[in-house]
Amino acid sequence: MAGQSDLVFDPWDPAFLADPYPAYAELRARGRVIRYEPTDQWLVPHHADVSALLRDRRLGRTYRHRFGHEDFGRTAPPPEHEPFHTLNDHGMLDLEPPDHTRIRRLVSKAFTPRTVERLKPYVHGLADELVGKLVEAGGGDLLTDVAEPLPVAVIAEMLGIPEADRGPLRPWSAAICGMYELNPPEETAARAVRASVEFSDYLRELIAARRKEPGEDLISGLIAAHDEDDRLTEQEMISTAVLLLNAGHEATVNATVNGWWALFRNPGQLAALRADHGLVPTAVEELMRYDTPLQLFERWVLDDIEIDGTTIPRGSEIAMLFGSANRDPEVFADPGRLDLARADNPHISFSAGIHYCIGAPLARIELAASMSALLQRAPTLSLATEPERKPNFVIRGLEGLSVLVG
Repeated sequence: MAGQSDLVFDPWDPAFLADPYPAYAELRARGRVIRYEPTDQWLVPHHADVSALLRDRRLGRTYRHRFGHEDFGRTAPPPEHEPFHTLNDHGMLDLEPPDHTRIRRLVSKAFTPRTVERLKPYVHGLADELVGKLVEAGGGDLLTDVAEPLPVAVIAEMLGIPEADRGPLRPWSAAICGMYELNPPEETAARAVRASVEFSDYLRELIAARRKEPGEDLISGLIAAHDEDDRLTEQEMISTAVLLLNAGHEATVNATVNGWWALFRNPGQLAALRADHGLVPTAVEELMRYDTPLQLFERWVLDDIEIDGTTIPRGSEIAMLFGSANRDPEVFADPGRLDLARADNPHISFSAGIHYCIGAPLARIELAASMSALLQRAPTLSLATEPERKPNFVIRGLEGLSVLVG
């Protein structure tokens, strides 16, 4: 059933951004698919549908492997945005097989369970060090002092980006990720284009240096792939590195601050966690479900599909509402309640299907490491001031999270 009028779904309204979950409940009551004219998309709010569509090969992250822009009924991006699209469109998140398969096969070698397990001591050591500095200072901004530097350092270490070069990584990433919001304004696009050029130029130089002097890092490993079927172009290497950096920390950063903000607003659950650190693994999953860092994920309709009697024609764009799916009462008992001991928790915060987050095991380690360090070293951590939410919808986070220790 499709309906559009008087929708409460408004991704540009500060009140909606502060708490979109009541609006999602209304969307789910409206039906399984809802036409949304402002973004020319079909909204899908139910867990079962989102989960199935993520695995449906009639949908794609791109359509360019099968259609030209005109054939698909779409307009080519403006020429001035080309540097962003060149960078974005060669990363595996925005590719479909066979290119996606080839690149993911190579990158997955860096994310095997054994490799990720080997990173554990480094991740826990760094989390402990960052939290130690926060404790010494008597508090600070959990976002900039712990949540950001931990995953950025981990993925930069994996890629082989020298410590002295890591300063611009987060600003570049933030600028590029601005383009994933709905209908981004031109100034956002201009920032993303600048960051795409600067980040690409930096990585081109780093790749050239690694060709001369290979290391043990992922970029050196991608260069060294000799199998003709697996070989990456330079652009694919650049796009892969940027994707891993962006995806490898953006969700983890926001999951950390969204999670602690949720804990401060649910003192009973925070007290239970402080009393039993064994809850950390299920707490990580529940916090990612409760306030999902990636609220929406898009797919192109490559062949007509039908949802609940409504035909979605080829050339349409579907917006799968992860935040709504993760609060679906058909799947989660009492979904609006934070329950850190929730055992049955099939949230889709890491997506599903061929685009399931390749770094999910590493993200879980990072989230658990920072949470454990804060519980152990800052057992009286408290909120200093109420945080401001970023004016973004798709990537949900806070401007900062000021905390006190002691």
